Amino acid sequence: MATVRHVSHQVAVMYLGRIVELASAEQLFKDPQHPYTRALVSAVPIPNPRLEAQRPVQVLEGEVPSPADSPSGCHFHPRCPLAQDVCKVQEPQLRLTENGHLTACHFAD
Repeated sequence: MATVRHVSHQVAVMYLGRIVELASAEQLFKDPQHPYTRALVSAVPIPNPRLEAQRPVQVLEGEVPSPADSPSGCHFHPRCPLAQDVCKVQEPQLRLTENGHLTACHFAD
């Protein structure tokens, strides 16, 4: 992810073969909207040992589902810290959020 930040103008984040967020690299790393993107960005190391030791890293719970047998609704809901009942039955569509990202999450923004 650290390399992606420096060599890309636009970034698409995918989970189980589906785009969950699309934004400029600058926007995506500054203000990730999808919970999966937030977890990925939180794992990017900081090259300052003092800051690296203090930063929070979001660890996702649960197992990655099989792409051959994806969960119903939002495919990320079994591991999502924001998941609610709607996530289990309705797949979120990519939509433009207030900050200009395309995000597939019922609770983005």
